[in-house]
Amino acid sequence: MRNKPLWIAAAMTVGLMALIFFAGWLFGRVVGKHERASEARVAATAPAEPAESAIGRTGARQLDALRRGVPVDQEAVPLPMARVENVDRKRERAYPMQPPTIPHAIDGYQVDKNSNRCMLCHARANAEKFQAPPVSVTHYMDRDDQFLASISSRRYFCNQCHVVQTDAPVLVANNFEDIDKVLAAAEAKGNP
Repeated sequence: MRNKPLWIAAAMTVGLMALIFFAGWLFGRVVGKHERASEARVAATAPAEPAESAIGRTGARQLDALRRGVPVDQEAVPLPMARVENVDRKRERAYPMQPPTIPHAIDGYQVDKNSNRCMLCHARANAEKFQAPPVSVTHYMDRDDQFLASISSRRYFCNQCHVVQTDAPVLVANNFEDIDKVLAAAEAKGNP
């Protein structure tokens, strides 16, 4: 028997595998018994909720509040698209240092590292020609407050801060008042 060590190693491997299988089976039985007992306790204390859909989701248990109460296995009817306000009228700012909003549509505007459509009208050199408000001088300053000849790269992508406005209904009620109204109300009450 030339392969006697090989046969012994194979037999020991099979025996070891059988021992591991038995230990896993025994461990699984013990854990499964505890899990079934805890599930039975939870089921006994929690009231059953009626299922509204095929997968058992109810309105109170929606996965995503943006679905507006439509169960995940049903198709939601999309809301109509909001229209961009295109009035070219300057809006008041709600607080100091608020970036002004964009009062016109910007569909198709290209703003990338090679082109900035916004600067065609809002650059200092072109603002008067296009009757557009020029970009603030702060946009021509680097982070060390040094003035630059061209717009700063950190202010280059306009729609990071400036946004168009739409006629979409307000999602969350808001009673914000700007500081001028707050001060005027305090002055009217006699509090300076």
